[in-house]
Amino acid sequence: MKFDFEVIEIDKTLATKFVQKYHYSPVMPAITKHYLGFFLDGDLKGALTLGWGTKPRHTFNKMFPNVGILEKEDEKFIHDINDWYYEIGKMCLSTELNDNKGAGSQMVSATIKWLKNNTKCQYLYTMADGIMGKCGFVYQASNFYYGEKYFTSVYLMENGEKLHPRTSKDLCTENAKFSGKEKVFWMTTDFMIHKGIRRIDGLMFRYLYPLNKKAKRMMKQSSMNWDKSYPKSKDLEWVDVTDRKNKKSVPQPDFKMDIDNIEYNKNISANLDTFLQ
Repeated sequence: MKFDFEVIEIDKTLATKFVQKYHYSPVMPAITKHYLGFFLDGDLKGALTLGWGTKPRHTFNKMFPNVGILEKEDEKFIHDINDWYYEIGKMCLSTELNDNKGAGSQMVSATIKWLKNNTKCQYLYTMADGIMGKCGFVYQASNFYYGEKYFTSVYLMENGEKLHPRTSKDLCTENAKFSGKEKVFWMTTDFMIHKGIRRIDGLMFRYLYPLNKKAKRMMKQSSMNWDKSYPKSKDLEWVDVTDRKNKKSVPQPDFKMDIDNIEYNKNISANLDTFLQ
């Protein structure tokens, strides 16, 4: 079915409400430049954020180490990075459209068109969250190039929440006291067992879409081999590394991110007046 999306920039509050209602993870990206709303007949049916992850400089230089933007001053870098790439932070559709297999790829196509018309951006970059069972099928259907896979770690809390290590500072402080140490950067095995926490390693998949011919040619200079050898469901992996000396493969964890029962992800709030970016 063809969807003629009208793409309009919307405010953060509206985008956040929509994401918290329809996305599998209500945690919003740290650095967002554009909040896009996707409307059908005047009704908001989708939301997508464009910005960067926590290390935009590192991400771009990992893909294109010869560009040399590492030496730029921070302010200059942010200006330049607008011209180089945007990363999809959150992308979700209303329930009735999410069940339509073609709606997601049409949403991405509309985003690409919006970027070409409204920015000088060279690339649209995104990650598929293999830990959540996502291979990136919507990006594959949208003709993105696949770059690489790598393992990343999250914590599976005793209540089912997925907690990113970046937001585990308070628990690491508690862990240090528990273990009689001055400081820990990762929760220790004995502490996790004590708290009922598991550390899970899972895959992430990189995707890149060049927005013009020059950008496509430049991909040949990338440190990564970008091609269409897409990952599939059989390529997903999960490893329980709570005990680093006894790692074991496990089925896909059942993460629970009920917005009304958040305990550990402090940057999430059902009350948008206190929502922290």
